[in-house]
Amino acid sequence: MNRKTMVLTAAIGLLTPALSACGSASGGGAASGAIVVGTTDRFEAADYAPAPFDPAYAYDAGAWNVLRQTVQTLMHTPRGGGQPVPEAASDCRFTDTGNESYRCVLRPDLTFANGDPLTAKDVKFSIDRVLAIKAENGPSSLLSTLDTVEVKGADTVVFHLKTADATFPYKLSTPAAGIVSEKNYDAKKLRPGFAVDGSGPYTMKAEVKDDHLVRAVFTKNPHYKGDIKLQNDKVELRTFADSASMGKALTDGSVHMVSRTLAPAQIADFSAKPPKGVKLVPMPGLEIRYLGFNTDAPVVKDKAVRQALAAAVDRNNVISKVYGKSAQPLYSLVPTTVTGHVNSFFNKYGEANTAKAASLLKDAGIKTPVKLTLNYTKDHYGDGTAAEFEALKTQLNSTQLFDITVQGNDWSDFRPAQKKGDYAAYGLGWFPDYPDADNFLAPFLEADNFLGTPYANTTVRTRLIPDSRRAADRNTAAPAIADMQDIVAEDVPVLPLWQGKQYVAARDGITGVEWSVNAISDLQLWELGRGVSG
Repeated sequence: MNRKTMVLTAAIGLLTPALSACGSASGGGAASGAIVVGTTDRFEAADYAPAPFDPAYAYDAGAWNVLRQTVQTLMHTPRGGGQPVPEAASDCRFTDTGNESYRCVLRPDLTFANGDPLTAKDVKFSIDRVLAIKAENGPSSLLSTLDTVEVKGADTVVFHLKTADATFPYKLSTPAAGIVSEKNYDAKKLRPGFAVDGSGPYTMKAEVKDDHLVRAVFTKNPHYKGDIKLQNDKVELRTFADSASMGKALTDGSVHMVSRTLAPAQIADFSAKPPKGVKLVPMPGLEIRYLGFNTDAPVVKDKAVRQALAAAVDRNNVISKVYGKSAQPLYSLVPTTVTGHVNSFFNKYGEANTAKAASLLKDAGIKTPVKLTLNYTKDHYGDGTAAEFEALKTQLNSTQLFDITVQGNDWSDFRPAQKKGDYAAYGLGWFPDYPDADNFLAPFLEADNFLGTPYANTTVRTRLIPDSRRAADRNTAAPAIADMQDIVAEDVPVLPLWQGKQYVAARDGITGVEWSVNAISDLQLWELGRGVSG
């Protein structure tokens, strides 16, 4: 997942509204007239995930969507996308020409939701805390370029960077830089459970059953001071076990909007014949899916095996069988609509090139069929994942170059095993932290990366990533970004498969739906309202 100093022209164009909802609200089921939003995201407090909503720990799209409503950041992505703008801050800017010193001045009279003053010391405490705790699956890697945080008076904070990083303002717009109080958060320990306190637009009350969050009720924070304009006083986020039950709740009116995650079949059905009173809204999306490899595992240690998989895989076949119009083939870690994208995998391997795959294996002296298990998570990315991996197995085995089996596990078992290196090959998804090519490359390639991969490329880590981050004009970073994509296609530590398209379904009478989810899958509940428009 897991963004920005400059205007990204390719991404900005994606953020044009697609719909204005019309009509009168129907249904209900929430206390006090809250707008109810459904999700299949699962939130669990367990040994493997003790602090789901602690900014020092949370690093997935679902948890971040809770934090964005409750914990304020210095910067945030504006309504229409583009470069971040001040949120808790009144002004933020680089103070040097080398993009190594970044200063923010806070808005006057900021307070936390309980009324306590929020000062520059709280900002420093919050950022230092993320780096001190350095949770294994947490977001501290986003702050890897930060050296020290300096407080100047009650309202000014200066970030001194280790190296130039033009993307640093983007990072300050993520929950990794969420501002919390020393009163409620320990400087060196995670805050367990589902409690969350901040200065964001809402406060949150969690309803929990068997260590799982079943609903989160967001109530307007009367002390909030920031850039966001709320269109409602209360929103409820309700969790569902699967897309089918969530869709039923939408059609019967007990839920007003759903976003994560509609199943491919639901998208097709809602598009062709929407239920009465429901509209399907296409949204820009930058989600990607890929296969990752433990490059030390014997079966895939020889890069010829990984290259052969890259040559043999038929993305269009898998997408047509499982995802339909909700996905498109992807030939790079960087999505097609992000500045700097290059079709590196297509340029090197083409599409479903069995002859090339056979040649790569033969030249490396590798006996076929290559026996390999593809591991995936059954409960983290929606209902299509199991079908996707069955389709991958069938398609790759049809080449007679591979003997593929697939294995699905719950996320609670899958993610720790993947991080430990138990899987030779595994499927994961990525929802970007910010819409810049850096966030589709560095999290997979730099030290202490998201995957915990043993793969390391010295040229990428010591030259190309630093070079790309020096460029405030992201177009001038394109050569370094292109080189990294070509290196990934050559070494195949990861194999990109597809890029997703987002869809939101909402009942008539709910306004602001077109703004409620942005291109990087941020849920912006404050945009939702009730009324008649159109």
